[in-house]
Amino acid sequence: MLLAIGFSIGLIWTDHRYGQLDGLRTVLSAVVAPLHYLADLPSTLSRTLEKRFSDKAVLRQENARLHRENLILQARLQKLEALEMENIRLRDLLDSSFKIGNRVLIAELLSVDLDPYRQVILIDKGSDSGVFLGQPVLDAHAVMGQVIRVNPFSASVLLITDATHSLPVQINRNGLYTIAMGTGMIDQLKLPYLQHIADVKVGDLLVTSGLGGRFPAGYPVARISRVERTAGQPFATVIAEPTARLDRAREVLLVWNLSPLAQTREKEEK
Repeated sequence: MLLAIGFSIGLIWTDHRYGQLDGLRTVLSAVVAPLHYLADLPSTLSRTLEKRFSDKAVLRQENARLHRENLILQARLQKLEALEMENIRLRDLLDSSFKIGNRVLIAELLSVDLDPYRQVILIDKGSDSGVFLGQPVLDAHAVMGQVIRVNPFSASVLLITDATHSLPVQINRNGLYTIAMGTGMIDQLKLPYLQHIADVKVGDLLVTSGLGGRFPAGYPVARISRVERTAGQPFATVIAEPTARLDRAREVLLVWNLSPLAQTREKEEK
C-alpha cells in the first residue's frame, strides 16, 4: 500500500512538473467516453421522451385555446357585421325622415303574419308611443303600408301588397293619377284602372299622390314592371314592383302630421 501511495504521488508530481501523462490521459479518455455515454443513455432517453410528450401536450392545449379564440372572434365579427348593417339601415331611415320633413319614429319588426293570404307585420311600437290607426309606415326607400291594429306596446301594419290594400298614386313622369292595389304577392302591385290609351311605360316610377291625406305626397311606391294592352279591352294590364324592401326590412318609420287633413283625423281619433 505504501508503495502504491508512493507511486501515485510520484506520478502526480511528474505529471504536474513535466506533463508526461497528457498523451496517456487522452487515450484513456477516448476509451472511457463510450462507457460514460452508455451510462448516461437511459437518463438522456428519459428526458428526450418526456420533452416530446410535454411538447405535444402543450401544442394540443395551445391548439385548443387558439380554436376557442378563433370561434369567439368569428362570433364577434359576425356581430360587428350585423351591427354595421343595422347602422347603415338606421342612417338610411334617418335620411328618409329628414326628406319627409315630418315627425317620425323608428320601430323594429317583431314578427310576420304567418297567414299566406295576409301581408301583415308586427312592430314594437304601440299606443304608448303615440301610434294610431291608419298611420303611414315607410322604410328607407318607399311606402310600406299603414297601421291597422294598435296595442299598448305593439302595432300591426298592413303592407301595400296585401290583396285588400289600395293606395292613391301618380306616375312621376307625367303626373297621371291612379290606384295601386295589392295582389297578395310580396313583389307585385296592380294598377287596374289605367285606360288602354294611358301614357304609361315600363320603368315609370309611381309615387304617392297625397290624395286622402294618409300618405306623404311624392314618396316612392313602386316601379312599373309590365304593361300589356289587349285589343278590345278598355283597361291595360299594368303590374308594378314595390320600391320598399317589404321582405327584408328590419326597421320602419312611423310618420305623423303629414297634412292638415291627417292632423284633423288624428285629433278626431284621439
